[in-house]
Parts: sequence; C-alpha cells; structure tokens
Amino acid sequence: MFSRILSIFLLALPAFAGEYAIFSSGLRLHVDRHEVDGATVRLFTTKDGFSEMATSAVVAFEQEDYIPPPPAPAPANPVAQPPAPVAKTSDPRTLVHDAAVRYGLPPKFVESVARVESAMKPGAISPKGAMGVMQLMPATARALDADPADTAQNIEAGTRLLRELLIKYDNDAPKALAAYNAGEGAVDRYQGLPPYSETLNYVDKVIRNYQKIDP
Repeated sequence: MFSRILSIFLLALPAFAGEYAIFSSGLRLHVDRHEVDGATVRLFTTKDGFSEMATSAVVAFEQEDYIPPPPAPAPANPVAQPPAPVAKTSDPRTLVHDAAVRYGLPPKFVESVARVESAMKPGAISPKGAMGVMQLMPATARALDADPADTAQNIEAGTRLLRELLIKYDNDAPKALAAYNAGEGAVDRYQGLPPYSETLNYVDKVIRNYQKIDP
C-alpha cells in the first residue's frame, strides 16, 4: 500500500556532481547546479531534473571542492536571534497549508501528519513531552530553532523537518514518516521501516488520513 502513494511526492533527489545545497538544519544536498528566481530556488540534478522550493529553505551553496574555514570563536556575549515573524493567522489548517507550500510539499500530506500527530490541536502535549500541532519534542524544536509552544513556529519547523526527511530518504514517504515518528536513527539502523508497532501504525494512519482529506 505504501508504494502506491510515492508518485505524488515530486521532490528533488540527491545528485552526483556539482555543488552542495545547505539547508537551515545543516543537511547538505548534492546537486549539479541551482538557479534563483526571486523567492524561488531550483535545484538541478542530471538524474531527476529539478526541484523547486522557497529560497528561505536553503541557507547557502558550496562548491564540491569547497573547504570550510575554521569556525570563528564564539562572542563573549552572543547576540540573541530575532524572533520569527508573527503569523497573520492563528488557524492551524491555514498555517499548515502555507508552510507546505513554502517547502514544496503537498498540503494534504502535511495536514495528514498534523492530524495524526495532534488532531491539529495547538495545545496538545504527548505523554513523552511532544508539543503542539506537529508534536515536536523540545530538543527537536531547539535543533530547528523553533519555539514548540508557538503554533506558527511549531508548524513551520515540523514541515521543514518533513521536507528534509523526504530529501534524505529519496522521496520514500513511508521511510520519512517513520523517521518523523521514531527518529532517523531507527530507520537507518533497520535500513527501512523499524519493526515498531507504534511506528507502523503511525505510517499507515498518515497515509489513510491523506486519502480522506478533501483538497
């Protein structure tokens, strides 16, 4: 059943020459080249054509032979990061839709994850401490530079994580969903879906929910 939905996720896959696209989480994606057109960037690969996404999803590009300089010493008094822009709406479904569009994902796919994770409830907290609509663990939220208690930041970070997992697992939606639920380490260790009943049920629920959501 899982394989039937893979064709809907028309996302870029890693290439074999050229440069690296650096995502805000630190993920490095190998591509042939890129083109920037205003707020949109296209990542080209010989094998798969190109993937189009918001320029904000990529923070830098490095040539294949690029040697990064040594890190600069941390300042004595680090400057606080500016807060994320305030969203114009607090409606979770609208926030999910807008975040999906920004990261080049099908809105129904991101919404199905949000519904299974929290029933789209901003105040939802799991027994393990996962928070909000996308059920981010505090440590995961910190790694994504997001406040999990802020609904807009929570949804933005969760959607960005889904996008990066789909890229990492070559558009294999079940693997990406399993990694979102159980962690990348579990998927990598089993080289596929880990044999956890909770994770297998989670992946199945997201896919079935996707099929039920109205466009």
